[in-house]
Amino acid sequence: MTPFFIALQFLTIFPVQLKEMPSKQQNGQSLLFYPLIGLMIGAILFAIATLLHALPVILLSSLILVVWIWLTGGLHLDGLADTADAWVGGFGDKERTLKIMKDPSCGPIGVLSLIILCLIKWSALYVLLEKQLYSALFLFPILGRLAPLFLFLTTPYVREKGLGSSIAECIPKTGSVTLSALCLVAAAYFAWVGVLTVMIFIGTLIYLRHKFIQRIGGITGDTVGASIEICEAVSLMSFVMSLFYLNFS
Repeated sequence: MTPFFIALQFLTIFPVQLKEMPSKQQNGQSLLFYPLIGLMIGAILFAIATLLHALPVILLSSLILVVWIWLTGGLHLDGLADTADAWVGGFGDKERTLKIMKDPSCGPIGVLSLIILCLIKWSALYVLLEKQLYSALFLFPILGRLAPLFLFLTTPYVREKGLGSSIAECIPKTGSVTLSALCLVAAAYFAWVGVLTVMIFIGTLIYLRHKFIQRIGGITGDTVGASIEICEAVSLMSFVMSLFYLNFS
């Protein structure tokens, strides 16, 4: 169970203490548990929505968003802010972009990216909860955590040291592909809305991968974190928009 605990420790705030330093193979295998962590996060959000459904929707959507962020410790949002700052401040230069990503301070572009993303998530959550589609809350954290599987499978990791390099070196390719396919197929539970959401999710991932390779030649931990947040937000927004269009077209 060490790979599972590695994933739980890395992706959430749950207090997990590993008894010994994990091996490269265990770090690589932990990637297979990322969608399971997403499922756990979704289950918590679903439970909150179900138990507190009597609250005003505007309050419930705010509460769920805060818990969503709190469960991850803001780790992926930090990656998004760093990536946004680096993309604008890097002026198209690879080394400058990577250097800015290492800077712990958050610039105005990073702050703006956080505001925009949280606003998109909150407004889409509001519509989703208004329609009482609580079960959909399982989907978006899972899709977000499929992003690292896709990126580590298909994209070089540009930093030589760190957790990401060992994950990229030892990721179980067959298991990752199979798991990703199963998760994507499961979205068909939501009929055409789920299928369309998955198609947009895949398109978003391909676009992000293209931009990462174009700018820095691959991925870093920050770009992976940014991808999780962007994919969650885009999937959530796509689901709500598709639902509205298919219902009222």
